[in-house]
Amino acid sequence: MIEIRALRTHSEFVEAVRLQQLIWGFDEVELMPVRLFVTATKVGGQAFGAFDRGCMIGFCLAIPGIKPGGKCYLHSHMLGVKSEYRNSGVGRMLKLEQRREALSRGLDLMEWTFDPLEIKNAYFNMERLGTIVRRYVLNQYGTTSSKLHAGLPTDRCVPEWWMATPRTEAIINGAPREREPELARISIPNEIYAIKQNDPARAREIQARVSDQFQEYFAKGLTVTGFERGAEAGSYIFSKWDSK
Repeated sequence: MIEIRALRTHSEFVEAVRLQQLIWGFDEVELMPVRLFVTATKVGGQAFGAFDRGCMIGFCLAIPGIKPGGKCYLHSHMLGVKSEYRNSGVGRMLKLEQRREALSRGLDLMEWTFDPLEIKNAYFNMERLGTIVRRYVLNQYGTTSSKLHAGLPTDRCVPEWWMATPRTEAIINGAPREREPELARISIPNEIYAIKQNDPARAREIQARVSDQFQEYFAKGLTVTGFERGAEAGSYIFSKWDSK
């Protein structure tokens, strides 16, 4: 039985910092410190942990933000799950608890970032949560010490999770939905994870191609509205987006 609950104590925040190091392998200077967890929970952010028989196996942290024009939202800065619990639904449980708590306070938008080459995350964000993507940021965090980033520039997609819409509700519950007409797509080979580890030069070529395509399609007013998994590649699906 996995338990999801808010993190409140100093020892829980310390354990979340330890998990960061375990999951991403960051150098100490790149870790989010205990003080950030404390501050986030005091100013309207969120810190949740996933526990298996009392042992923390995952966590997430969100901080409050304000859009131009004054709209309040949450930025989910980090979510991590221990490797032996990945693909077991723990990440989704954490995201749904974030959504539940945010909606209880009248917040309907959450954003975060993810590596566009991480096609498992892309599928999760688009097809399991119902996010859309309209922004692509070049090298957002600079080059990091994490082996998961493979020394590549930290290009990032910014998913928007409009948490209160019927579309999001339908996707979360697995209900059939009408797909937006496809106008373009970007495909990434399924073996991208091996390429990142074994052939950095080729990984950088793929990243550069993907970066150019994202920026081209966004400049044309297109939005990522879905993600399709195939036998050889995963593909971002672009459409026109007229509403939340």
